[in-house]
Amino acid sequence: MNKNVIIAIAGVGAALIGLMAYSTMSLGGYKVEVCKEFHGRQACGTAVGSSETDAMNTATGVACAQISSGMTDSGQCQATNPVKVTWLKGR
Repeated sequence: MNKNVIIAIAGVGAALIGLMAYSTMSLGGYKVEVCKEFHGRQACGTAVGSSETDAMNTATGVACAQISSGMTDSGQCQATNPVKVTWLKGR
């Protein structure tokens, strides 16, 4: 292979790795633990998001997935108020 081709491939690879690292770091702006109670069961979910809303929604979904069954239950669980919200980063 030509030396210039190798340098170009290495440059593109380094740029992609840098972009992936930057994207991953920017997602970690907010981290939250949300605890929910539904039908007498309780579970907590932790999530990271680029906004408070993204982090809350994802953590709520994680918690409700552990204590609900099916789409209807999941939607009802997510609509209930959390038992506890703990911001671990970003707030």
